[in-house]
Amino acid sequence: MSDAAHTPAVQRALDRKLERIHAGQYTPDDFVVADAKDADMAFGVMAGGPVARDPQPRSLPGVHRTRAAYLAAMRAEVEAGAVDILLTSASNGEVLAGEGALGDDVTLAVRANDTTDIWSARGSVYAARMSRPFRTAHLASVRRFCDLVLYSVTLNNDVDHDLATLEAYREFRLEAADLGMRHFLEVFNPNAPQGLAPDDVPAFVNDSIIRLLAGVTAAHRPVFLKMAYNGRDAVAELVEHDPSVVVGILGGSAGTTRDALELLHRAEAAGARVSLFGRKIQRAESQLDLLAAMRRVLRGELSPEQGVRTYHEALAAAGIESHRPLDTDLQVTERVLRDE
Repeated sequence: MSDAAHTPAVQRALDRKLERIHAGQYTPDDFVVADAKDADMAFGVMAGGPVARDPQPRSLPGVHRTRAAYLAAMRAEVEAGAVDILLTSASNGEVLAGEGALGDDVTLAVRANDTTDIWSARGSVYAARMSRPFRTAHLASVRRFCDLVLYSVTLNNDVDHDLATLEAYREFRLEAADLGMRHFLEVFNPNAPQGLAPDDVPAFVNDSIIRLLAGVTAAHRPVFLKMAYNGRDAVAELVEHDPSVVVGILGGSAGTTRDALELLHRAEAAGARVSLFGRKIQRAESQLDLLAAMRRVLRGELSPEQGVRTYHEALAAAGIESHRPLDTDLQVTERVLRDE
């Protein structure tokens, strides 16, 4: 879905790729790769990932990567041309934009809201309780350096909570449109579902997406979606129903390297056209080498299994110790992928 009022001074990779996708001219080189480096809005100090593998979630210096290291990884991805979108918090996006670190081809996106189900401070229980809408970021301030933001909703099949969530989304859309901002919509799977069987979640999410977008006119519609991979059939159903809905897949937990490449491969084959991986990239031994393997899998140059082997070869050549033995890293461990 495109916003006709958006006329960027510089046409970046995202805009070029979306044009070709909407024109029916998609090739694997048009797949949009985003790195979701907005984890400080959820995990706080833990956002940058562990310095060493599998640390205890303690409050000690030197255990987790600092904000400076987190920002340095973002700059490196931009410089390498490894991503099309860099998703950040408002504070980190402001730093990168202010120093001119984004170049001419990468689109900066900022997380516009932080619903309670992503609050993941150590020792907290917010994420297990029914999601409530909340926004820290001030859109008018973000608009000074960024015109694309992420807005997320979580529906739980509870009329009062879901109504509040959708009312907040409506208010956001009107405010963003008045400021000349585009957005993409993240629809999480229910975090505390009420009377909803697990097997019904994919259909519930798909129906909820189409239902909530049905009343939204072109000027206020999201440019693409970000959602959990609920299996090939769920992705294909959404794409088949309305090809103008550009589906993006979130990464979820870190998993193995095979999980990351298998998820990417299967989602693209089912019709997804955007990946928005966070921990799968952030927790990799070499973020740039993983992103390179992702591109080669998308182009069909490597199968997911070959991609894992190539990635381990790159680690060995760079003298980087892998987190897992190759045989372990070749395993598919995520349930949605194993069950297909």
